[in-house]
Amino acid sequence: MGLAAELRGFLPIQSAGLLTRPVDLVIARRLADSLRADGAAYGRPRGPRRTLSDLLVFRLDGAAQPPVLVKHPRSPRAAVSLAGECEVVRRLAHEESLGAWRRLLPVVEECRLEGPLPLVVESWLPGVEGDTLLQRSPRLARSVTVSALDAIRELHRATGRREEVTSRVGDWVEPRLSVLAEEVRWCRRGQGAEAMTVLRDRLVRGLAGRKLLVAWTHGDFHPGNVLVTRRHGELCGVIDWAGALPDGPSVLDQHTFVLTMRHQLEGRQFGQVVADVVRRASLLPEDRRVLAEAGALAADPEGETAFTLLTWLWHVAGNVAKSARYGRSRRWVADNVVPVLSEVGAGGVP
Repeated sequence: MGLAAELRGFLPIQSAGLLTRPVDLVIARRLADSLRADGAAYGRPRGPRRTLSDLLVFRLDGAAQPPVLVKHPRSPRAAVSLAGECEVVRRLAHEESLGAWRRLLPVVEECRLEGPLPLVVESWLPGVEGDTLLQRSPRLARSVTVSALDAIRELHRATGRREEVTSRVGDWVEPRLSVLAEEVRWCRRGQGAEAMTVLRDRLVRGLAGRKLLVAWTHGDFHPGNVLVTRRHGELCGVIDWAGALPDGPSVLDQHTFVLTMRHQLEGRQFGQVVADVVRRASLLPEDRRVLAEAGALAADPEGETAFTLLTWLWHVAGNVAKSARYGRSRRWVADNVVPVLSEVGAGGVP
């Protein structure tokens, strides 16, 4: 690895908005003009910003059309992720069992991912992102959590079935372990590689033989991927469906939300929150209570830890798959990968 790449590993994952804003505005205007050429009369792009998953997103308002959200992939990985999201949202829109729940989904109005100006255009959903609201009003954490978990439980119940999941564990675990090993150098050798082996064994032991609700699973259900009302924190939209699966472990969504909420409210890295759970072999009492109310708490400590580790694996593997900046960031790996695998390796195979 060259010196430049080594130095990049110590930089923050998120680029400075003030530095990139002029370029982003130019690109956003070109994208908006390309839509006008197709007959839409939109105004100037509003609030263009880069996301951690290599997207440029902005809002367009039109005199005769409802507002839309435009997403522009800034890397091949982001384009693949957007293609997957379009497919998932369209499938869910035709899922008759969901009924009125589909109002929480964006509508894909255009999915144009070939050519020099690739983009996806979605309907603009009302509300504010949950993590943004909680930064201003942390007192609404309980309301946001309950509303979000109630809503995602409706999705699971409408599309799911309880089954013994031994035959599915490999599909849920192996591809994500492979992504982590491929993208994060620390996971490929020495302590990291040894801990990955232990992690695989712990997940297989902890999940095999269990009966779980297998359903449409969002896969990255955290406060930043829900839209809520500003006043009461009631859920009014669910976004970023790129990692969703029709036959996933539905408990994953509830655990992801609770653990990422803990990460946000305490101001600690997600990996550090998960490492504490692994060390204690238990979630915090208040998190256990919330998950129990949502019907997503394992009945035994081994299951509790297994669900937490599976949640962590999906979260970090999803991040490194979306953007190469995660895997090459020493800071992110040190905060979110190393602490968990170190705890797993220290505990060995139960």
